[in-house]
Amino acid sequence: MSNVRAMSAENGVVPQPTVVVVGAVNVDLVVVAPTLPAPGETVVGGGLQTYGGGKGANAAVAAARAGAIVKLIAAVGDDDHGRAALAELAAEGIDIDGVAVLSGESTGVALIVVDDSGENQIAVGAGANAAIDADDVRRRVREALPTAGCVLVSTEISAAAVSAAVEEAVIASVVCVLNPAPAVPVVADLLPLGIVVTPNETELGDIVTQLGETASGAVETDASKVVSRSGRPVVVTRGADGVVVVDPQLGATRVAAPQVSVRDTTGAGDTFNGVLAARLAAGDSLTEAVPFAVTAAALSVTEVGARGGMPTAAAIATAMAV
Repeated sequence: MSNVRAMSAENGVVPQPTVVVVGAVNVDLVVVAPTLPAPGETVVGGGLQTYGGGKGANAAVAAARAGAIVKLIAAVGDDDHGRAALAELAAEGIDIDGVAVLSGESTGVALIVVDDSGENQIAVGAGANAAIDADDVRRRVREALPTAGCVLVSTEISAAAVSAAVEEAVIASVVCVLNPAPAVPVVADLLPLGIVVTPNETELGDIVTQLGETASGAVETDASKVVSRSGRPVVVTRGADGVVVVDPQLGATRVAAPQVSVRDTTGAGDTFNGVLAARLAAGDSLTEAVPFAVTAAALSVTEVGARGGMPTAAAIATAMAV
């Protein structure tokens, strides 16, 4: 039982859920064009749009809008992009005391093209995200754990920092969700610690390959290979096709996504992970949390920008009641 759960049981008080998010902060530079460019091709779109981004920061915003207290542990550069990113996150009510400002490093930037169907193409300049100090992450996570109901870690930061965050959560018996985007080799190394991983189908195949096995392309089969190493559920996100959860006790469950009008899929996975973490921190089981997170992710793609369509808890509840 996590520390926050123990305090709730002892005092008879249900605390507001607290999520510790460890991951990247980026600035997203977005061009909406009729089609995505092929190799060597130039496409012409509309004007440049600038949004807050980064999987860690995006998930933090999603969790905060879903009703959680959120503590973000990350890094930005000592530049205008970094200052703007922190101001934007603070305005969402996120605790940014754990975000290091690194002198001599640039804030991470994502270059994004979105086509008319809402699909995207992304290139990321890591900047401060790659320079984040693992020992500092370990210390900051440890300090945040006494009130945490869930730790959410994403992999756009250094492997050492990812490991530090996951290890501290596991030591403290706090639920840990690892979003393997991208599916870097450290993910396979961390599976035996007993964490919940949330890959998409491509990332799932990459993890299976890193385990020394052959990816079949069948979601349930491949997810079961990961479950056999972690002993914990694997939650596979499949875009408009919803989510497949493979649980070591319950087997495979499919959760459909509601049909929506898609404008931009950027940030949908981050929305899913942030809301999933918020619901787990609030005490939901995975079975209860996943439909809530799937609905939130669907709502998020109805607006342009990773955070533009991220819904509030009330909006998610309303959509689920329809």
